[in-house]
Amino acid sequence: MSNRILLVEDDPINVRFIQVVLAKKGGFEVLVSEDVEEILRLAHEADLAAIIMDVSLSRSSYQGNKVDGIFITQLLKEDAATRHIPVLLATAHAMFGDREKYLDLTGAEGYIAKPIHDPAALVDAVRAVIRA
Repeated sequence: MSNRILLVEDDPINVRFIQVVLAKKGGFEVLVSEDVEEILRLAHEADLAAIIMDVSLSRSSYQGNKVDGIFITQLLKEDAATRHIPVLLATAHAMFGDREKYLDLTGAEGYIAKPIHDPAALVDAVRAVIRA
C-alpha cells in the first residue's frame, strides 16, 4: 500500500502546513502540484494512496481554460485508470450543504473544511478515505 499523497493546493502556507502534518504525524510522502497536466500524470504514474484537492484553485488551467478542483476531480473520476484513487476535497467554502453538493458533483470520497486547525483531524480524514 502506497503512503504517497498528492496535494493539489495553491496557497504556499497551506501547502507547507499540510506537508509537515502529513509527513510528521501521518508518515506520508507528500507530492505537491497545481499543474493539471502534472496532476493527471502523477495520478497515472505515482502510485498514489490519495489526493487532497483544493476546490478553488487560482492558477490552474487545462487546455487553455481556467479550472478549479471540482473540474480536476471530475477528470480524475471519469478516467478508469484514476477513478480508484480516493480524493479528499479541501475548501474554505464550507457553507451548510456544500459538503454534499461538492461530493455529489465530483464523486470525491471525502471533504475537509479549511482553514485546517487540527492536525490529527487532517491525518484521520486522509486515513479514512484511504481505508474506505
